[in-house]
Amino acid sequence: MRLSVIVPVYNMAGEGKLKFCMDSLVNQTIDDYEIIAVDDASTDDSLKVLQEYEERFPEKVRVFSYAVNKRQGGAKNRGLREAKGDWIGFIDSDDWVTPEYYEKLLARAQETGADMVGCDYSLVKEQCFRVGKVVRNNSEGQTGELDKERHRSLFMRPGSMVLKIYKASVLRENSLGFPEGMFYEDNCAGSVWSAYFSRFERVEEPLYFYYQHQSSTVHHITEEKCLDRMRAAIRLYEECTERGLSEEYGRELEYRFTELYYVITLFSYMQGIKRPRLSFVRKLRQGMAEKFPDFQKNAYYREYTGQEEQALIAMQQKSDLRFYLYYRLKLLVRRLRK
Repeated sequence: MRLSVIVPVYNMAGEGKLKFCMDSLVNQTIDDYEIIAVDDASTDDSLKVLQEYEERFPEKVRVFSYAVNKRQGGAKNRGLREAKGDWIGFIDSDDWVTPEYYEKLLARAQETGADMVGCDYSLVKEQCFRVGKVVRNNSEGQTGELDKERHRSLFMRPGSMVLKIYKASVLRENSLGFPEGMFYEDNCAGSVWSAYFSRFERVEEPLYFYYQHQSSTVHHITEEKCLDRMRAAIRLYEECTERGLSEEYGRELEYRFTELYYVITLFSYMQGIKRPRLSFVRKLRQGMAEKFPDFQKNAYYREYTGQEEQALIAMQQKSDLRFYLYYRLKLLVRRLRK
């Protein structure tokens, strides 16, 4: 089997989202591939939709299901266990790809000897194949033979995992998988996985369509999701320690943890939660003090974190209450001006 495409599915039957995704997969221009769809205890008609595709395309589609929701990480891990392909790809079940998507990525792998290949994506607000805003997923400087510098770059900025195919043998030999039972599982897996590949190449085209709609995970900020991003950062720290990666990627791990656990979570929580709790803000600061008390000295932090964010974080490091009141007032003034 040349390729296995893993599709984690949870409640995507509405508005034809799942059908549009599956149509793009069954119509790929390559032969000898399989689509492994894992329904993650959906409460809508998603499983029924998938079973219809399995009946219509038995040579391509295999469907599995969970009775209890395990989040995307659990669904992806099930797909990895079932996969027979020499290459592994992932796709979110509300997105879709061009008919030549996998053909072009596999061709690039064959041309270059790469064991990981990616591309760019297009942001769209309707189900179509018209290219919208093109987003570059990885930089040219990250491609080629993965020396120490490129590995460190990919560890910090691995890019989206659905925009890549991976040599399956690398995943199996290194027992690579996803954290289960949480959102943002890719935040952990993407960095860890990148350390095990030897050559990364790109197709310079937006072959993947990312569907922007209000039911998407990124459009709803909840305390649970903030906690999950913190858990993903902690799992990244633990897995790097367990795998012996924390010495090689010490500075990168410190910054990546700081970014995920603290910086992104702090400001998304304060901006996205109607009634943010001071205790949650305090918990974030205390968690950083436990793992990386000197994070503000990290060169990546000083370079990549905005000056305003650094000033606000410095304020919070001195007083949770002062930061909390100041930021709440800042948001109130901004809303009144609008």
